[in-house]
Amino acid sequence: MAVDILCVETLNTDSYKYRSMTPDANIDRRSYLKAVGAVGASGALAGCTGGSDDSDDGGNNVINPGTAPGFPPFEYTQDGELVGFDVDLAEAAIERAGYEVGEWTEIEFDSLIPSLTQGNVDLVAAAMTITEDRQQQIAFTDPYYESDQAVLVREGGDLSPESVDDLAGAVVGAQSGTTGQDEVEALVDDGTVAADDVRQYDNYTLGVQDLENGNVDVLIIDIPVAENFADGRAVTIAFTIETGEVYGMGMRQDDDRLADINDALAEMQEDGTYDELVTEWFE
Repeated sequence: MAVDILCVETLNTDSYKYRSMTPDANIDRRSYLKAVGAVGASGALAGCTGGSDDSDDGGNNVINPGTAPGFPPFEYTQDGELVGFDVDLAEAAIERAGYEVGEWTEIEFDSLIPSLTQGNVDLVAAAMTITEDRQQQIAFTDPYYESDQAVLVREGGDLSPESVDDLAGAVVGAQSGTTGQDEVEALVDDGTVAADDVRQYDNYTLGVQDLENGNVDVLIIDIPVAENFADGRAVTIAFTIETGEVYGMGMRQDDDRLADINDALAEMQEDGTYDELVTEWFE
């Protein structure tokens, strides 16, 4: 599938190389994004970018985003503050499109789509894979990231699987509502894993804690998040499952502001803003 704003190229099955166009100047991330947002807002006033009064929200210039923390480095809580790649990317895109960033809503991942369709949030930024099932409920922006799934195990543990066939008899976990859970369900369907040996978590931070404590043998999780946990916790990536997923931000299907957000994402890819964020959060 052709995508317009992906900025990664696959090197092998378990790592990605990011093409960075980071400015030479060493500036604070928040200051940089604030400046970017100011440019977007001034463009809207000039009639160059931004929403119009005939959007589905009746002219409301505020976009209230929602996410599910516990998925570093995309979205997580640090010192009581919501941070992450998706947080910065969404805020920059909203401001670049000429809108105001409203209040973030933090809920469980599998509650994000219902919250969006019910109007409790206007945009979902949560490393959400674009799937046919989800597209029947919500609209997605153009893809902004790609990933496969990783099989995460306890460092120094007894289980050292090299393929899904080696997971027979293992206790396997994933975050509910994710494509990682889809992979676990596939293992149950083909008889590799027993249904009683499946564990579901509200977020992957809880799953990693269980993995470290020996309460679960395996977690199936997106590669960049698995790499993040492996860098700071007593877990390691055993192997990867190629799924070819792409992430998009979610909006309601009748929200005319989607086109403005897509334009903003494309501009950020072209002018190096996207690469700046990739460098900050992944390198």
